Amino acid sequence: MTAALTLDGVNKRYGHFHAVRDLSFQVEKGSICGFLGPNGAGKTSTIRMILGLQPATSGRIEILGADDGRRVRNRIGFLPEERGLYKKMTPVDAIAFFGSLKGLPMGEGRKRARQMLEEQGLGASSRKKMKELSKGMAQKVQLISSVVHRPEFVILDEPFSGLDPVNQQGLEQMIRGLAADGATVLFSTHVMQHAERLCDKVVLLARGQKAFEGTVAEARATSRRFLELEGAIDPAACAALPGVTGVELVSDRDGVRVLKAALGQGGRGQDALKAAFLGGLDVRRFELREPSLHDAFIDLTGDNPDQDQSVKPTGVEAAR
Repeated sequence: MTAALTLDGVNKRYGHFHAVRDLSFQVEKGSICGFLGPNGAGKTSTIRMILGLQPATSGRIEILGADDGRRVRNRIGFLPEERGLYKKMTPVDAIAFFGSLKGLPMGEGRKRARQMLEEQGLGASSRKKMKELSKGMAQKVQLISSVVHRPEFVILDEPFSGLDPVNQQGLEQMIRGLAADGATVLFSTHVMQHAERLCDKVVLLARGQKAFEGTVAEARATSRRFLELEGAIDPAACAALPGVTGVELVSDRDGVRVLKAALGQGGRGQDALKAAFLGGLDVRRFELREPSLHDAFIDLTGDNPDQDQSVKPTGVEAAR
């Protein structure tokens, strides 16, 4: 497939702070790519470089055949992490206005806005003021504003932030619809579950460096199946079970522990459980689990994607 986006050896420094290190990856046309990592991992800095909002310190970026995102800005849709809509505008007017900034005539923008709002179940709210809408509704309006000009490439920075599960599901459906219509989608998130459900490909970022690039299945394959055990279990006894290669203590409340026992290549959960029961271990609950993308991320990077990795620059960097 032809790449819609290519990064080759990209670096970004803010004074002495190295935010993005030798980052290289591609996003194929018509695909959905998850750009994943904890807050502070370098995702937003990378997106700003892709859009041409700030220069790379070194390396090459090409998007839709251009070496500067500003040259193809009308072919790109962007939903920033920091949302912003004029509170006294109606959704129709707000969407049409943002479309006009990308070259879409206001009349056509209003027509498309009404149609897209109707498709998202917001037809009855199309003439309300933005300040009267719920957060989930406003976020849908913001996304529609980002794509009303029918861009070829859509970049979404933490699009699910602050949404309840129902609105998260609705937003996932919108993203699938964009790809079905032929757009290429790159979205950043630190919530792995969204990427598992949506992505053709994922790029995992940790401390500004690429930790993995490939499909969700390929990422999961780097991790191990595991048994989750609960009871008054000695971790050392658990580690001695057949096929178990490592034990992680998930929680310990008054001696009742939840343990995550990783199974090595060829290790069978039933063998470990049989040995646990024969050995008299106090197992009150057990579950054999396949690795999730969240598990793979931790194994690949040693980091928890829910944690903040940001480093607060000081001195010259803070002034930037």
